[in-house]
Amino acid sequence: MKTALYWFRNDLRITDNPGLLQACRAPQVLAAYCFDPRELEPGDFGIVRQGPYRTAFLRESVRDLQEALGSKNIALHLFFGRPEDCLPGLVRQYGVDEVHLQREWTRDECAVRDAVRAQLPAGVPLREHYGQFLFLPEDLPYESFEEVPEVFTGFRKKCEKQSRVREPLGPPEKRADCFGGETDSGIPGWEAFGIPAPVRDSRTAFPFRGGASAAWDRLNDYFWENRYLSTYKHTRNGLVGTRYSSKFSPWLANGSISAREIYHQVRNYEREVERNQDTYWLVFELIWRDYFKYVSLKHGPKIFYSGGLQEKEVRWESSQAAFDQWSRGETGNDFINANMLELAQTGWMSNRGRQNVASYWSQNLGQDWRVGAAWFQYLLLDYDVHSNWGNWMYNSTVGNDPRNRSFNPDLQANRYDASGKFRRLWLQPTLFNDGPEP
Repeated sequence: MKTALYWFRNDLRITDNPGLLQACRAPQVLAAYCFDPRELEPGDFGIVRQGPYRTAFLRESVRDLQEALGSKNIALHLFFGRPEDCLPGLVRQYGVDEVHLQREWTRDECAVRDAVRAQLPAGVPLREHYGQFLFLPEDLPYESFEEVPEVFTGFRKKCEKQSRVREPLGPPEKRADCFGGETDSGIPGWEAFGIPAPVRDSRTAFPFRGGASAAWDRLNDYFWENRYLSTYKHTRNGLVGTRYSSKFSPWLANGSISAREIYHQVRNYEREVERNQDTYWLVFELIWRDYFKYVSLKHGPKIFYSGGLQEKEVRWESSQAAFDQWSRGETGNDFINANMLELAQTGWMSNRGRQNVASYWSQNLGQDWRVGAAWFQYLLLDYDVHSNWGNWMYNSTVGNDPRNRSFNPDLQANRYDASGKFRRLWLQPTLFNDGPEP
C-alpha cells in the first residue's frame, strides 16, 4: 500500500494546495513541518534570518494548519530541527514511498531541499509542485521564463490579456482514519527557539494572528463585512490603523492563503457588490507579487548580487554607524525614524514606509541595499524572498524600475502624513491622543 508524505514549507494551508492533493491520492498519507533552527542563526551580513515577530506568526500559522489537517484525519508531525535530519527518519519509520512538497527555487530553499533529497532512502522521490502563483507557469504567455520582461507593465498587460487565473482547489477529503497520528507532535515551546515571545504593541497596524483561519477572517471583514475593498486604492497608502490596505501579505508569505483564493474572492465581490478601480487595484498588487516570483525564476542568484538584475557597478558604502542609526530610527529624518521604529517594535511597516526607508538607505545614504534587505528579512512579519529582495532592488536602482526613481522623505511625509499623526504615534507616543481609528 503506497504511503505519501507531504512536507509543508511556505504553503501552510489545506485549500488550493495542489501538492497536498496529489499526496492525498495515496492510500496512506501523513504530513510534516520542520522549524529549521538555521532560520534563527545569522545569515547574510551577519543578520539573523528570522526574528521574534515572524517566529510568533509562524507558530500560530502551523498550529492552525495542524488543526485543519486534523479535521481531515491527516497527522502533521512537527519538528524543531533541520529537515534533512528529521524527515528521513520519518520516511523510514512509516515506510513512505514518495515525498511531496511545494517547489521553491531560491538559494536557501534549494539548499535545504537538496540536503533532504541526499538523505532520503534510495528510491524515494521528491515530487515538487508549483502552488504559490496567481498565473501558473504553464498558463503564462511566454515560451520560457527567459522571456519574462524586465518591466512589470509589459508582464501585467500580457498576462491580463492572454492568461487566466485558475479556480482555487478545494481541501482534501476527510480520510477514514488518521495514519501515523499516534505520536503527539505539538508546537515547540519558545525555549526551543532561544528567543522570548514578542509583546504585541497596541499601536500596531497588524494586530492579527497567523494561520489560514485568521487570513479568512480578515478577508471576510475587509471585503464582505465592511466593504473596505471598494476604497482599497484610495486608502492603501495609509500609515495608521488596520483599515488601510488589505494586510494580506503575511498570510500570503507563508502560504496560509493563496493568491488565487484572494483573486476569486475579488471577482465574487465585483459581481455581488461593485467593480471599480479600487477592486482592480488589489488584483494589480497580486500580479506584482507574481511578477517578483517570475523575476527570481528568470534571474536566479542575481537577486542577491550587489549590482542586482542590472549588474551595475556600484560602490556601496558599508557603515556600521549608519546602519545603527537607520535600524534604530535615529537618523536625521523623522519620517524615516517613525517607520523604522514601527518596524522594530511590531514587525510591520506600510508599503509607503518601505519605499521611503529603502530609498533613503541605498540612495540617500549610499549604503549596500542588501544589508537593508537582510534587516527586513529579520524583522518583517510578511518576509517573502521574492518580494523582499525584488522590492529592495527596485527601490535601490538595480532592479526592475526603468525610471530609477528616488523618494524624498520630507515631501512624502507632507503628502502622506500631513497632520503628523503617524510620526507622533511612533516618535511621541505619550502625546498621541487623536481618538479611535475611523
